[in-house]
Amino acid sequence: MPKVVIAMMCLGLLALSSCANTARGFVQDSTQTGHAVDNATHRVLRAGAR
Repeated sequence: MPKVVIAMMCLGLLALSSCANTARGFVQDSTQTGHAVDNATHRVLRAGAR
């Protein structure tokens, strides 16, 4: 195999692995956002019950 093909395959694998990290980070961020909104909702409801 020519060196150019091997280099392109390595770059492609590197790009795909960085996309997986980005997707995993997006899932974690959206989960944390959901928890924050849930906590804020509970605080507002508790404040209104006083």
